[in-house]
Parts: sequence; C-alpha cells; structure tokens
Amino acid sequence: MNEIFALVEHRQGAIRDITYELLSCGRKLAEKENTKLTAIILGHNTDDLVQILKSQAHRLLVVDNDVFKDFNSELYQITLNEIMKKHNPMLFLMGHSAFGMDLCPALATQLGVPFTTDCLDIEFMEQKLKVTRQIYDGKLNAKVQLRENPGYMITLRSGCFPAGEGSLDGSVERFDTPVSTQPDYRKFIEYIEAAVGEVDITKSDILVSVGRGIKDQANLSIIEDFASAIGGVVACSRPVVDAGWMAKDRQVGSSGKTVKPKLYIALGISGAFQHIVGMKGADTIIAVNKDPNAPIFSEADYGIVDDLFKVMPVLKTKISEVKLAKG
Repeated sequence: MNEIFALVEHRQGAIRDITYELLSCGRKLAEKENTKLTAIILGHNTDDLVQILKSQAHRLLVVDNDVFKDFNSELYQITLNEIMKKHNPMLFLMGHSAFGMDLCPALATQLGVPFTTDCLDIEFMEQKLKVTRQIYDGKLNAKVQLRENPGYMITLRSGCFPAGEGSLDGSVERFDTPVSTQPDYRKFIEYIEAAVGEVDITKSDILVSVGRGIKDQANLSIIEDFASAIGGVVACSRPVVDAGWMAKDRQVGSSGKTVKPKLYIALGISGAFQHIVGMKGADTIIAVNKDPNAPIFSEADYGIVDDLFKVMPVLKTKISEVKLAKG
C-alpha cells in the first residue's frame, strides 16, 4: 500500500499542537495498514522543526524556501499538488484548523480526491475509508464511508487523537517548490495577535469552568473564591461569554481556547461538542450538573449530579485536604 501523509502545521517557528495529534494518529494507522508515515514540512529555516519531528514519522519530506515563512494556502496548494501527484499517498491528513480548512477542500478538488472534514475518528476497512463525523449540531455521530479511491484527504478535529511520544528516526528528503513568490492576488500581510487578558487559561494547571448553570453573573464571585481556594482560575463556556458575564479570553472550546490542565472542573456546563473539543485533553475532569443526561458526563472522569452550589464547598474541602497532604 502507499504511504500515509500528514501535513505539519507551524506558526512563527513553533509547531502547533494539532501536528502531534495528526502524527500520532498517522503512526497508528500506518502500523495497522502495514505502511509508513510521512510528515510534510513546508517552511523556511526548518532545521529545528525537522529535528523535533524526526521521532514522529518514518520520513520527513521537507520544502524549505522563504516563500513559506508564513502560511499562504495558494503556495501550499501549488506545491502539495506536485508532491501528491508524485507520491500518490493512500491518505493525506491535515488538522481541522483555519490552516486545514482553507487548504484541504481546494487541494482535494484540484486533485479529484475524495475528502471530508472535521473527523473525530478514522479507519480503513477492506481498503475503504470510514470516518466518524458529527451531525445535527453535534447531537449525533455518523459513520461515513467515502467512495472507493486509491487516495483520500481529510481534516481531523483537534483533541480527538492523543499526542503520543514518537520512537522513530525518520529519514529526511528534500523537495523543491515550483513557486518562488507570493501571488499578487493573495499575500501574507501580518500576524495580529489577540489581546492577552489578565489570565492565560491555557497555562493554568487547575481550571474551574462555568456554564449557564451558575444562573446569574452575580454568582461569579462565589466561583472566583472557590477557584482561588484550590489554586485555580476561572474559565467558561460560550453562553457565558455571549451573555457578557466573562471576557472572550476565558472561553474554552472550538471558538475559544484549547486547554490541557491537570484538573478541569466543569460547573453547570452541559457539554456541547464545541466545548468538549477544547477541554477533553485535561488530565482529570470533574463535572457537576443537575441533569444526569448532560453530555459532559461522557467525558468526565468523575461526575456529580447535584446543585453545583451545594457541591462546591465539599469539593473545596476535599481538594484542599489533598493538596495539604501532598505538601
């Protein structure tokens, strides 16, 4: 069988987390299908990226040119089109990010390759590709079989595949790009960084995240006291931001931030998939909700069906005791 390819996503010299998830998924698929994984790096001054990723793939296909210093899907598409036609991989993986959503549909259409986006799971059955996607606003998971073809292209949702440590020693192969300048009709201008708030929730080991179940903005002071007592910070789901109760930089989810704390306490959050994707990488998840059928419980390590305002004092005491015992 042909190889599996995965596209490395990086920004301003740093590898994006989704890349490690793609490569972990790719390695497992490659082992199952008795083939190899190739990571494709398009960038400028890529030596550091190559060294970091050599353990993650059997081969690294590197295109190093200053036109790839910053992402431009037009240039990526032209170059990847040539690479794909030369190597004909059985599967090309990209992250379901702004990066992948911009590039994948256009490239797949140009190549005439079956593709789908925002996949939660993927498997080959008798050389046919089947993926799991969510439909009806995340209420149902659907297994979809793509039409039979020698090659496929998909984007994977962030947080669905745990990033694992690689133990490979990938070979490095260089490829020349057929482009040398950015097209006039689409050029990279600049990065505009989002304003940094007083707290960076992506750096906290303990997050206390709240949803509509807290009932009123006035109750946030109680949540703040609870979070402070256990050494955490407060985050939230989108409805809390939409209501104007908390700032956007505290939002966890697909339209907010992806967090991976050691402890994530979800208070009054139902657990829509848009929120789940942003927090499922937490080491330990505790969910408190009155509704025993709330989707958040399917992701939680510990679930408590009760009034969150009754549960918080008990949690505060227990967590404080554990922290004290550990010194």
